[in-house]
Amino acid sequence: MGPDEAHDSGVGSGPADDSERAPDDDPADGRLILVGTPIGNLGDASPRMRQTIEAADVIAAEDTRRFLSLAQRLELRHTNRVISVFDHNEGHRAPELVELIAAGETVALLSDAGMPAVSDPGYRVVRACAEAGLAITSTPGPSAVLMALAVSGLPSDRFSFEGFLPRKSGQRRTLLEELKAEKRTMVFFESPHRIADTMDDFAEVIGADRPMSISRELTKTYEQTLRGTVGSLRESAAAGLRGELTLVLAGATEVETAPEDHLGEVSALVDSGVRAKDAAGQVAKRFGLSKRDVYEAWLHRE
Repeated sequence: MGPDEAHDSGVGSGPADDSERAPDDDPADGRLILVGTPIGNLGDASPRMRQTIEAADVIAAEDTRRFLSLAQRLELRHTNRVISVFDHNEGHRAPELVELIAAGETVALLSDAGMPAVSDPGYRVVRACAEAGLAITSTPGPSAVLMALAVSGLPSDRFSFEGFLPRKSGQRRTLLEELKAEKRTMVFFESPHRIADTMDDFAEVIGADRPMSISRELTKTYEQTLRGTVGSLRESAAAGLRGELTLVLAGATEVETAPEDHLGEVSALVDSGVRAKDAAGQVAKRFGLSKRDVYEAWLHRE
């Protein structure tokens, strides 16, 4: 039996009455509420998260079995309608949820852990509701991205979240080449099964001296954050790291560079069959230079 069949049939003790709704909820108005759930420690379940789940008309969960397990462990009363919204069905679920919300129902959307729509299902539903002019809000909760960034000891005033790294080394290296000159701190997710190979790619493309941290099992019993450089953490990864991993990489430092410093890279791309102007564009993007200046420097090279 598939996830939809197993869990759309109706499980729960019935909707909570109106007295249990959040103070800012008008039961006559439908809305979408993105619900942040614990990423490991159940103690992070907020009273507002509990109230939102118990008061919702419909629960849209990434994995309905995991949601039911969470509800049981937290002793939550919840709606008798629980439906699945995951990567492969979100596209056709979105219009259905829009209809429910437009009809006045409150839909609580949650992923397996953390904030939905952040490297998890939910984006398509939010976009559909926004396009339909429906109310959208959030019950915020734990975030591995923000927690890992905060405890990394790396600059956090400007950062980018890059999500899961590509599974294949070639694609991973291509992405890292694009990010090599990024000056903001970067946050990535990675699997423990690929971390050793990924750190090899970081060392080869980014360099061994770039500051970095790796957080594992955040909020859980064996939570750990390793801080160092790409090179030092590469050794830890080679020895094996278990659990869910969040990588935080320092941004590139400001280094004075000129188009003439990178003519070798342009020539190498041209020799491989790339048009000179396109090669100049790739190199310029990688090092934060003007495409025109790099191309002109290559044309007038000695």
